[in-house]
Amino acid sequence: MKKKIFILLLSLITTAAHAEFSTRAKSAFLVDYDSGTEIVAKNADTLMPPSSMIKLMTLAVLFDEIKAGNLTMDDRLTVSENADYENPLWYPASKICLVAGQTITVRDAILGLIVLSGGDASVVVAEKLAGSEAAFTELMQKKARSIGMNQSTFGNASGLPNPNNLMTSRELATLASHIITDYPELYPLFATKRFKFDEYQSDWCRDWGRTHTMNYNKLLFIMPGADGLKTGHTDDGGYGMVASAKVGGRRLIGVINGYNGKNHDALAAEMKKLLEYGYSTTTNHTFYNPGDKIAAIPVWYGRQDNVIATIERPFTITVPKADGLRGVRVLARYDDPVRAPVYAGDKVGEIIAQRDGQIIARAPLVAQTTVKKTILFGRLIKNIRVIFGID
Repeated sequence: MKKKIFILLLSLITTAAHAEFSTRAKSAFLVDYDSGTEIVAKNADTLMPPSSMIKLMTLAVLFDEIKAGNLTMDDRLTVSENADYENPLWYPASKICLVAGQTITVRDAILGLIVLSGGDASVVVAEKLAGSEAAFTELMQKKARSIGMNQSTFGNASGLPNPNNLMTSRELATLASHIITDYPELYPLFATKRFKFDEYQSDWCRDWGRTHTMNYNKLLFIMPGADGLKTGHTDDGGYGMVASAKVGGRRLIGVINGYNGKNHDALAAEMKKLLEYGYSTTTNHTFYNPGDKIAAIPVWYGRQDNVIATIERPFTITVPKADGLRGVRVLARYDDPVRAPVYAGDKVGEIIAQRDGQIIARAPLVAQTTVKKTILFGRLIKNIRVIFGID
């Protein structure tokens, strides 16, 4: 068995530069959703308080329960005194405005978290799923590690100031990508511009609710194609936003944190500038789609001589518009032969894109079909053919 490298594409080497993105935010990160290529990275791996952007993890844990069939959108959740609007914790904080003892639907809890950034709703969700907010943070931590967020830590479900609430911009983008990919039926809720809660239980909350219906994510109102995700703000941490937009069929995910603008409108303008920078300076090229034949790999002791290697999602690279594909080569690497049995979906190698010797994208090669192991007699015949050089 030997490692085989097959060049799929080779192009001329050249270099070209484009202006770097500049922002007053302490941290910024921009990534192409399809290729995973980072376009902008400013202090992207620095742990910072995420404020209400942490609610994306609260929602991800909740979405898992819905996806598993343990909750429906119409199930009702009970509000405890911890989430009551008269709890001093919620006086200065964003909230739905709930009263202890009332119940709300899962759908209203989700929209309250997304649109109104309801910290009270995050407590309701946490207590339903884990019994307490403290126990829920353990679920948040477990979820984070399961999707490759290895630095983030959690002190509560709402994002209110807590020394254990720390996330990086890169990991917030990882979380956003996970939500977009794994919950396609729920993700469109992030594009909701207004939410009017209809089950207020106090006169004060009814009056308060008349002027609290609009999404804090003002990007939804000023950028065509923007469809999520979440903002955050604290006096000490400044403004932050995790955003995504799909323009011309191409999706970008942007994160800004520690932005000292004057309001959410200024934050949205800064995020729009970040996303537009990505669209204007870079472009995508898709080389292969799922099901495409990338390589025919010999199979040792297989009932078929070869297995077709393909990919599970489009193999796309992001390149500067000024460069195009110049300087790019695409390689397929795999063991030759692979040993039977090989099952459909098994990893049999990888496909790599390089620019000037640096890896800019990679993805696993997987078996398109199953190749079972030949019977003993077939293996004997195979050995004889190899001995006498017939193969």
